[in-house]
Amino acid sequence: MPHYDVIFKNGTIVNHDGVALGDIGVVDGRIVALGSSLPAAEAAEVVDCTGLHILPGVIDTQVHFREPGLTHKEDLESGSLAAVMGGVTGVFEMPNTNPLTTSRETFEEKIRLGTRRMHCDFAFYIGGTHDNVGELAQLERLPGCAGVKVFMGSSTGSLLVKDDDGVEAILRAITRRAAFHSEDEFRLEERKGLRVPGDASSHPVWRDAEAAMLSTRRLVALARKTGKRIHVLHISTAEEMLFLAAHKDVATVEVTPHHLTLDDSAYQTLGTFVQMNPPVRSKAHQAVLWDGLLNGTVDVLGSDHAPHTREEKLHPYPQSHSGMTGVQTLVPIMLDHVAHGRLTLQRLVDLTSHGPNRIFGIANKGRIAAGYDADLTIVDLKREMTITDEWIRSRSNWTPYHGKRVIGWPVGTIVRGHRVMWENDLVAPAQGLPMRFVETL
Repeated sequence: MPHYDVIFKNGTIVNHDGVALGDIGVVDGRIVALGSSLPAAEAAEVVDCTGLHILPGVIDTQVHFREPGLTHKEDLESGSLAAVMGGVTGVFEMPNTNPLTTSRETFEEKIRLGTRRMHCDFAFYIGGTHDNVGELAQLERLPGCAGVKVFMGSSTGSLLVKDDDGVEAILRAITRRAAFHSEDEFRLEERKGLRVPGDASSHPVWRDAEAAMLSTRRLVALARKTGKRIHVLHISTAEEMLFLAAHKDVATVEVTPHHLTLDDSAYQTLGTFVQMNPPVRSKAHQAVLWDGLLNGTVDVLGSDHAPHTREEKLHPYPQSHSGMTGVQTLVPIMLDHVAHGRLTLQRLVDLTSHGPNRIFGIANKGRIAAGYDADLTIVDLKREMTITDEWIRSRSNWTPYHGKRVIGWPVGTIVRGHRVMWENDLVAPAQGLPMRFVETL
């Protein structure tokens, strides 16, 4: 009988305790041994990782996979295929589906739809609304729930909670950390007249930095008033980053690869294909986002993968849809930043695995350590590749990075010890399972 199901051999392991050449032994999907010379003869399978770096499995804590209801753009299967092709082993998926994910029935149906049909492991957010606040204490504890997500701006129907009383009621009802899209809906409504028809570069004029800052200031005050923990998604402004640095006791912070990589000059070349909420902004804002990433204000990276079809993006602004693909490009775009010296590989690991583990309390994921799931992202730091629309496996089949040359590439996606993607090929059937969380075990 083999002692190990699989050994990942001779890789450079990047972890919370440093970087070292070594082997990883796996039994029943869990890491059971780390060493410098695990005996290959004792393994049913040996994966040679010579020359490659092994990272804890990358977890993308903000994706929109559009199922149910909007599956012409994406579904749980296609979105998770894009994830694993890009080296992502787990995702947190958002509740703005049709019907909305705001009840036990709609949540459990998504769990059913995702289980062993998604290619990576997953958790789903429950949407917090005025209507379901009385049930949120139970809903946030459902197996596979990442927590409560609230849209303070940029949503429609009952998923929009734009008033302080509504946000406060949600915070008082729950115990786990809640995630927020923080833009001030009142200011957005006032400034709609600043949108210039046919000109996507007016998007950050309409959705200005003050709209984000007003909302985030309100949100932090409500977190303090209620004594609750908040997670502020996709920070895009210098003002918010500096403000949140002073409130880390209650607030954790996410940034996206596109806010770190693209700036407002992209509206001239990409037009509506760079249109996002909150918007891509100036280099001055971007510089402060990088400062926050490097000084530790930022806790996690989320792609905010929000696909729309080409046709929907090609509508004239402002009828064009806000959102872009991102889950498949998160790893190569950030590895390219590592290659250019903008951040260290260990800081990237902190943002994409240790950070999610730490702030959301994911059970048995986020580290390369005995007893943890054998979720691994295996990368070649030297490989130069060009990102193309043809490589993208999202149903929407496009990326704002089409034609971008990057240094650093995902070679393997390992989910609970199973090779799912290897050398740009899908090599295993879908077997994704819900993640577990320490606060709800």
